[in-house]
Amino acid sequence: MTRTPDRTRRFRLTMAGLTAAVVLTAGCTLPAFAPRTDVDGEAAAPGAAPTWRSCPEVADEVVGRRAPDIRYECTRIQVPRDWAGGSAATTGPGAGETFEIALLRARSTNQRDRIGSLLVNPGGPGGSGVDTAVYLTFGEQYGGLPDAILERFDIVGFDPRGVSRSSPVECISDADLDAVFGYNPDPESQASFDDFVALNEQIGQGCGAKYGDQLPLYGTEQAARDIDAIRAAVGDEKLTYLGYSYGTLLGATYAQLFPQRVRALVLDGAVDPRQGLIEGSESQARGFERAFDNFTRWCAANAARCPIAPDARAAVTSAMDKAEISPVRSADGREATAGWIFYAIVSSLYSEPGWEQLAQAIDRLNEGNPTDVFRLADNYTDRDSDGNYSNLFDANLAINCADEEQRPDLERIRQLQSEWRTRYPLFGAPLAAGLVSCTEWPGGSDPYPTGRAEGAPPILVVGTTGDPATPYEQTPALAEMLGVGRVLTWEGEGHTAYPQTTCITQAVNAYLIDLTVPPDGKRCPAR
Repeated sequence: MTRTPDRTRRFRLTMAGLTAAVVLTAGCTLPAFAPRTDVDGEAAAPGAAPTWRSCPEVADEVVGRRAPDIRYECTRIQVPRDWAGGSAATTGPGAGETFEIALLRARSTNQRDRIGSLLVNPGGPGGSGVDTAVYLTFGEQYGGLPDAILERFDIVGFDPRGVSRSSPVECISDADLDAVFGYNPDPESQASFDDFVALNEQIGQGCGAKYGDQLPLYGTEQAARDIDAIRAAVGDEKLTYLGYSYGTLLGATYAQLFPQRVRALVLDGAVDPRQGLIEGSESQARGFERAFDNFTRWCAANAARCPIAPDARAAVTSAMDKAEISPVRSADGREATAGWIFYAIVSSLYSEPGWEQLAQAIDRLNEGNPTDVFRLADNYTDRDSDGNYSNLFDANLAINCADEEQRPDLERIRQLQSEWRTRYPLFGAPLAAGLVSCTEWPGGSDPYPTGRAEGAPPILVVGTTGDPATPYEQTPALAEMLGVGRVLTWEGEGHTAYPQTTCITQAVNAYLIDLTVPPDGKRCPAR
């Protein structure tokens, strides 16, 4: 959906018995739920070989334990802040300066016939690849990678520039994030809309004052060039990559810039790079509305598990309407406003198991208990029990807005708000209003390329028919744009597909290990 009130890609990696993780599209992000553990050590200079150190403590702090038979190593590398000028540049923003990129490498003690490294990115933008690499090492039974992959590849995660441990963007206060997420998701009156604009303007001014003309340096093309530095640092001649959600945009950009250096790319939860802010937001409004319709049908058919049946849409809408007048308060005084309910809904639609959680949360809210609403919303926003946020949304805004050359003015946003309110009753107006965040963002832009990956091998583009955050229509669009894309479809629900079923897992594994491309257009059943 949208990270900051509206740009979200949120990929949720479900781990039974462990903390779930991560993340959302050109605006979609489910943030990592774990505290940030710094990757210590001196960063290798640009082009220099890094020094890796053992870092099992990262797994301990991210998940609470280490995966069996896995060794964790960490390092940092330096990259030019502005690849257009290079590290020796003497003019322009970031001239002669570097960012530090944090890496984690996970290697199975059962590794055999090693192919190389599998670089992973969870999306967001703003999701931590270091955290994601840890989660993925726990194997299929926890929603992680299959043993067949862990035994053939080092799993390498990185925090992109501006994210978490990698020279993080930090400029939005916890109070301002509380205000944004708790705000009426559809500020319909002019006074309410003006106050929402003022809040976003305040956020933009604060970030502009801190980072100034360096804000465009956090864009996707710069990060894609960082990936090539990572490929060289881990010693791979060619890149093998697994990107979810926004990570598909990052991977697609890499393929256009460095097509001859691609070994295999899996792009799961595809983003269509040719969509601008308006098109991307409307696509998400359509996708979330479709997913919510699927939830309401499930509710009607499963009343024993859905206490708000038979009309779940009416129950949810009523709860939001009541919250605008008299929000339910928790014991600590926090109010379950319509905004927090809205983000609880968004959070629950990233995976089918979230549907029952949403139904229970709305039912308990009606009984005067907002605890489950806050739990769902806080999972989405990466807010801890003390009201502190990670830098997920700081980075999300910086990256999304750096990528966008065309930003709608306020008059156009108001027009879209009215149109989409009718077209997409629950999600349209909030997604239109969320466009304000980039409109009020300072600094210039650095758009990424949107063309063919001439000279690259086949790239596997995976889509889920019920995906809310990166609607399925974007999957064939990305494959067509790249020219070498091959579509693999999962007829399931939720955000991203691999490794959800045997059919999807076998197809992706064969591609990553043996470079066997599934028949173009192959479809896998929901179960």
